[in-house]
Amino acid sequence: MLVTGASRFLGGNVVARLAQDPSVERVLAVDTMTPSRELRRRLGRAEIVRADIRNPLIRKVIDGNEVDTVVHAALLTRPPAGGNRAVMKDHNVLGAMQLLAVCQKAPSVRRVVVRSTSAVYGSSSKDPAGFTEEMSARTPPRSGFARDLIEIEGFVRGLARRRPDISTSIVRFAPIVGPRLAARAVQYLRSPVAPTVFGRDARMQLLHEEDAIAALAHVAKSAPGGTFNIAGDGALALSQAVRRAGRLELPLPFLLFRTAGRALMGPVMREFSGEQLDYFHFGCGLDTTRMRAELDFVPRWTTVQAFDDFIGGAASRPVFDPAWIDAAEKKLLGLLGAGTGAQS
Repeated sequence: MLVTGASRFLGGNVVARLAQDPSVERVLAVDTMTPSRELRRRLGRAEIVRADIRNPLIRKVIDGNEVDTVVHAALLTRPPAGGNRAVMKDHNVLGAMQLLAVCQKAPSVRRVVVRSTSAVYGSSSKDPAGFTEEMSARTPPRSGFARDLIEIEGFVRGLARRRPDISTSIVRFAPIVGPRLAARAVQYLRSPVAPTVFGRDARMQLLHEEDAIAALAHVAKSAPGGTFNIAGDGALALSQAVRRAGRLELPLPFLLFRTAGRALMGPVMREFSGEQLDYFHFGCGLDTTRMRAELDFVPRWTTVQAFDDFIGGAASRPVFDPAWIDAAEKKLLGLLGAGTGAQS
């Protein structure tokens, strides 16, 4: 079994989990960079291979080791430091194209799994309550990452048509959160005041980092092939997320959310992609029926549990006690109700 992106969080942890499974004969951990010392320790018996999937020499790695399963987890969600959008597209799209072309020609390959994202569905006011895997974006995504994944998914479907003997799987993850992935999004919730979009309350479905790792390893070993939405049970409104994090909500018109909100949050929101801004505006719901019925996978964490672990693990101390915020809101609503009653 070969896993790309082995020096990054998701790919490295998938390698570590597969290496602990005695039913997996060999695991090749492929990346252009060497994993960190701590990650190398957890990779166990996995064999580290320094290789670039954009280089045709990756075929020697696959053919020489008679790889039967390829898990492609090496994706850039934003341009690398010192790089630009062209570098990101080259890594994501051209890298996947080269890797899948090699898989098509390799007689040993029998299963290909590609990590994708719910961002391919976009976020708009026209969206259904829950996207099924057959649906596409109602409004074409604007960000480079989502457009890259749409192209890559097309390559996977092309491989499935040309090599029907290969089981091909696309795994569309909801936004992944957890104590070890508390980066840009939790910075948004570290400010005492969190700007939101006035008149909207984005409905979010999330996936715990451990469930993302478990899902990708599960698909690599036993997926029947196909496209699968992966998300935790339930949903969380953005206003609830702000409250659970102990912050105060500052509703702004969307135009100001994109401008004044970014200025208010300093470098945090300035680094948000277009798809992240749209997500905070509209959210995105996923239908996970196929995940349970066909993939036979059930996440351990619900959306709310994943968010709470994400906030707690990020050591994000509440600026305001969530219970105090709830009590203040109830008191305000009570006063408004009393005032209305006095006028009637």
